[in-house]
Amino acid sequence: MNAILEPGMYVRHPDQPEWGLGQVQSNIKNRITVNFEHAGKVVIDGRYVDLSPVFDA
Repeated sequence: MNAILEPGMYVRHPDQPEWGLGQVQSNIKNRITVNFEHAGKVVIDGRYVDLSPVFDA
């Protein structure tokens, strides 16, 4: 699912709901940089975490 993520899309981290809504900054070779409401900028290894897209943000 992470392969479809593009900059500007909104996501949630399934294991960190307290981080809130996040906006994808980049998605390069399984390294997804996301700016979350309550956690700031986080680089996620897409091989281990499937982010959940949010289409109605």
